[in-house]
Amino acid sequence: MVNLQPDRDTTTAPWTAEDPILEARGLKTWFPVTAGLLQRTAGHVRAVDGVDLALRLGETLGLVGESGCGKSTLGRSVLRLVEPTAGEVVFKGQDLLKLSSADMRRKRRELAIVFQDPFASLDPRQTVGQIVGEPLAIHRLCPSGAQRQERIAELLRVVGLNPTFAARYPHEFSGGQRQRIGIARALAGEPSFIVCDEPISALDVSIQAQIINLLERLQGQFKLTYLFIAHDLSVIKHISERIAVMYLGKVVEIAPARELYRRPLHPYTASLLSAIPIPDPTVERSRQRIILSGDVPSPVNPPAGCRFRTRCFRARDRCAQEEPTLSTAGDGAHRAACFFPLDGGNGRGNP
Repeated sequence: MVNLQPDRDTTTAPWTAEDPILEARGLKTWFPVTAGLLQRTAGHVRAVDGVDLALRLGETLGLVGESGCGKSTLGRSVLRLVEPTAGEVVFKGQDLLKLSSADMRRKRRELAIVFQDPFASLDPRQTVGQIVGEPLAIHRLCPSGAQRQERIAELLRVVGLNPTFAARYPHEFSGGQRQRIGIARALAGEPSFIVCDEPISALDVSIQAQIINLLERLQGQFKLTYLFIAHDLSVIKHISERIAVMYLGKVVEIAPARELYRRPLHPYTASLLSAIPIPDPTVERSRQRIILSGDVPSPVNPPAGCRFRTRCFRARDRCAQEEPTLSTAGDGAHRAACFFPLDGGNGRGNP
C-alpha cells in the first residue's frame, strides 16, 4: 500500500475528560488494485479519504451512508483492525498509529468492536465461555480460573443471558442472543470506546429494539463512547447525539441528530432523509422525494471537485473545479461540505 504518512510531531498533551476521547485527523485508508500477471498496482480504492472526526467521552456518534461509502472501513481503521494509509487516530491523547505492536496490544483493552454478523464473528468451535473469556486471558485480567469463570458469568448476566449458557456453542442460540454474546465479549476488557458496526442490521425487527436498549443501558452503566455505524436512519436518530454522513470515502455533513433531521444542509443528506418511510399515508403522499440520478462513482477514480456533483441536483461549475471542505457550509456544531447548501428543511431549497 502506498505510504502517504507525513512526518509528524508525536508529542501529545496529557488527556483530560474534557478533551475528545478519540479524534481522527486526515484519516485515509486506501487499498491497492492490482492488474496483470505481475500483479502490479494499477490504482487504489480510496475507501476512507481524508476524514476528520472527534468523539466526546460518553457520547454516541452515528455514522450513516450508502453501502460501500467507507463506513465500516472507517470504524475498523480507528481501531487499527485495518491499517490506515495516512492521518492520525488520537485516543486519549495518544496517536494509535504511532504505537508499536506491543503498545497497541495493551491499548486494545480500552477499544472494542461489535460486529454486524453475530454468527460469523463468533468462533463456532469455541464455547460461549471461551469466547467471552478470551479477552480476559489475553489481557491477564483474571489471575485464577475461578475468577475468570466468575467474571464470564457476570458479563453474561450484564447482557441479559443466563450464566449457564457459558458451556454452550454459538449455533445453539438465536441471532439476538448471539449478538448479546458479542457485546459481552466486547465488554470483557472494560473498554471506554466501542465501534458498533451495524450491530442490528442482521437481526429481526422485533429484536433490534432490545439490542438498542441494551446498548443504551450499558453506555450509561459503564460510561461508554460509541461510534455507531448503520444504514437505518430511524435507528441512528434514536440512539445518536450527533450524526456524521459519509459519501464515497468522505464525511459530507455532521450535526446534532435533531438539527440534521430538521435542517439538512447537504443535498446528499436531504436525499437520504427523504427516503425514510413515514407511517402516516397522508404525509407520505404529500412530501417530496429526492431521487438521485446515476450511480455512485468508482472509489478508484472519484470525480474531481465535489464527489457528489455527478448525482447532485444543485451542482454548478464550481463544484467540478474545487473540492468543498466540511466547513464550507454551516458553522459550529453543524457543518457540511457543500458550496450550494440547502436553505433548510428536507426539500430541494433554492438553487
